[in-house]
Amino acid sequence: MKSGTYVFTPALSAPTTGLKGDFRMPGDKSLSHRALMAGHLTVGRTVIHGLLRAGDVMNTLAAMRSLGSVIEDRPGGADEVIVNGVGTGASKEPEDVIDFGNSGTGARLTMGICATSVRHAVFTGDISLRRRPMNRVTDPLRGFGAEFYGREGGLLPICVKGATDPRPAEYRSEIPSAQIKSAFLLAALNAPGESVFIEAEPARDHTEKMFSAFGADIRTEIAENGEKTIKVTGLPVLKPQKLEIPGDPSSAAFFIVAALITPDSEITVRNILLNPYRTGLFASLREMGADLTIFNLRTVGGEEIGDITAKSSELTGADIPADRAPSMIDEYPILSIAAATAKGDTVMRGLKELRVKESDRLSAVLHGLQTIGVQARLDGEDTLIVTGGKIPGGGKVKTHEDHRIAMSFLIAGAAAEKAIEVDDTSFIATSFPEFTPLATQAGLCLEVREKTKLYVCD
Repeated sequence: MKSGTYVFTPALSAPTTGLKGDFRMPGDKSLSHRALMAGHLTVGRTVIHGLLRAGDVMNTLAAMRSLGSVIEDRPGGADEVIVNGVGTGASKEPEDVIDFGNSGTGARLTMGICATSVRHAVFTGDISLRRRPMNRVTDPLRGFGAEFYGREGGLLPICVKGATDPRPAEYRSEIPSAQIKSAFLLAALNAPGESVFIEAEPARDHTEKMFSAFGADIRTEIAENGEKTIKVTGLPVLKPQKLEIPGDPSSAAFFIVAALITPDSEITVRNILLNPYRTGLFASLREMGADLTIFNLRTVGGEEIGDITAKSSELTGADIPADRAPSMIDEYPILSIAAATAKGDTVMRGLKELRVKESDRLSAVLHGLQTIGVQARLDGEDTLIVTGGKIPGGGKVKTHEDHRIAMSFLIAGAAAEKAIEVDDTSFIATSFPEFTPLATQAGLCLEVREKTKLYVCD
């Protein structure tokens, strides 16, 4: 949703049973962002199939165009994007403000590109993105010689003044954040010499894997204590690639949990990314007693992918450790819905990072659960405890312009005793525009109007 153009889209989710279906999920959002950026930093034609066509990714596509890439959208069919890139260190100064809409990943990673390759660029976003802190990214990027001017607290809009003479940098991050790491690595690729990023706790490694496949010199060392050191040699000549983007596990999570918590249900999702840094939810659900089958495993483009079948299950509460948070940080809202149906307490630890997502997700989940009659409380600042058994339902959940909160509580309605209303579903399109038609195809009873189409329960 672009800044200044906003229409509320409330929705209702009613109890149902017997969810069925065999689905291919849309392309992984994290990989889609990075594929466009890798193509941009490569001279030649990078062909991408399966790119997620959601608002966040389309804003990144527009940003790469503004930095000089010539992008052919769907030249060989609905599934194809071709990026004719400019190469490392060769991005052009954008002629206008770059609007990233709701995409924190797009904004933060593109800051890394601009920090060492353009003289000036101005970033903005929608009302939600303008509330999210950027200083966690701008601080390490200053090490390359870049400067940043924006609102107090590192909030957008921000003017990026790229380093005129970029220098190698070294940074140690105590936060397990793929966005911080990726922004730094992208800046390093546009700077001469060797830069070093140290992460005390490992985060998603999509950037390292993808750019290594393009020919970047990225070397990783892991110490006995788990600390990871990543060394990057700048200004490589990257080689164009043909990429297949697998299905997004964060999108698949909604359908998997829907099948688990709804009686007489079985859903299969195909071609799902199974990178170890993205599968914490599946491990947690299995510990809770979920009937999950992962099969047809294969490796494509350095990433493991597979198919998953989920069947109705009697779930039991579990203690989800803090060290699992980096591998499932986007999935806690939907895990909390599974926890609401599970017998006993589910304790989710280490959730501090949820406070700086599209909303304060920890508060949004807590208040949403309480609104629909589920017992939930915080223990300290970063532990959520959900006492499950049933979802009474009823009430109207505030989504705080957050797509994952909206989708999670729509799934909750399927297993509730009374229908659940969410105040806004318009932001779902930023990550999963196909959610409503696929959900109704699976059998969810949703009432929502999206643009000109009205979905009404039978």
